[in-house]
Amino acid sequence: MTDTQNLTLVQAVRDGLHTELREDDDVVVMGQDVGKNGGVFRATEGLFDEFGGDRVIDTPLAESGIIGTAVGMSAMGMRPVPEIQFSGFMYPGFDQVVSHMARFRTRSRGRFTLPMTLRAPYGGGIRAPEHHSESKEAFYAHEAGLKVVVPSTPYEAKGLLAASIRDPDPVVFLEPKLIYRAFREAVPDEPYTVPIGEAATRREGDDVAVFTYGAMTRPTLEAAETLGKEGIECEVVDLRTVSPLDREAIVEAFEKTGRAVVVHEAPKTGGLGGEITAILQEEALLHQEAPIGRVAGFDVPYPLYALEDYYLPSAARIEEGILEAVEF
Repeated sequence: MTDTQNLTLVQAVRDGLHTELREDDDVVVMGQDVGKNGGVFRATEGLFDEFGGDRVIDTPLAESGIIGTAVGMSAMGMRPVPEIQFSGFMYPGFDQVVSHMARFRTRSRGRFTLPMTLRAPYGGGIRAPEHHSESKEAFYAHEAGLKVVVPSTPYEAKGLLAASIRDPDPVVFLEPKLIYRAFREAVPDEPYTVPIGEAATRREGDDVAVFTYGAMTRPTLEAAETLGKEGIECEVVDLRTVSPLDREAIVEAFEKTGRAVVVHEAPKTGGLGGEITAILQEEALLHQEAPIGRVAGFDVPYPLYALEDYYLPSAARIEEGILEAVEF
């Protein structure tokens, strides 16, 4: 029987980093305050003491330098895991992401791969200042050459992180900080992976398929449970990876129900909901029984404290979106 620990999501991230550092000498962790301080959310706590400053590297506050250095290290065969303290701080390093990180395999005609995993806490709900709460996963999903992973449970945070670090190509690993410490789950002590690019069905249902990921998985399941008591059975699909999307799982759930809603906290315009809608139109149009709904953040700059709860999709707002699809 496998030994487990009852971990929060951020503890599972830390356990995943510890496991991969232990298993592979080419893995290094780097970023602002990740060493002696253990990271702003303590995701790297204790790693510096165990593995030392050559493998858990405190960097200057320079996002372009952090990501660019990791690009060079990974091109030479290492497996760096750079951390950006908040995803909203990624923009100074965006040129490194789109000009080098995403393109190196193609630019070198396959001579070089970049086995690097760019970690960042993302999303809102924690009453943070400006630039600390964005959900810009669509930026990275739009960039060919990147894989974009968003876990929603502690078990999958460790397994998906391990899969990302072992992947031969670059991965943007976005951690939903709203649920960093929201709940605990049994996480195996031993190394394991969760496949990148495969969605997970969180709840079975025949009436409507609801697609979501990250922190929005919990309020979506809450809405589904409430509606289930009223006789409306929702199939809740957690995408887990937003690039590449699991097109097969998306289409299969839609063909089963004929109705769909997509939930994400990113703004509606240009969000993943539009891409998922397009997939369903292209591949399963004849199964459609109602307009595909989108429950998302609003097309405004992310608000500060007073309006934050209004901006984020709540279980009540998700229920309304599902009912619109079901009652059409």
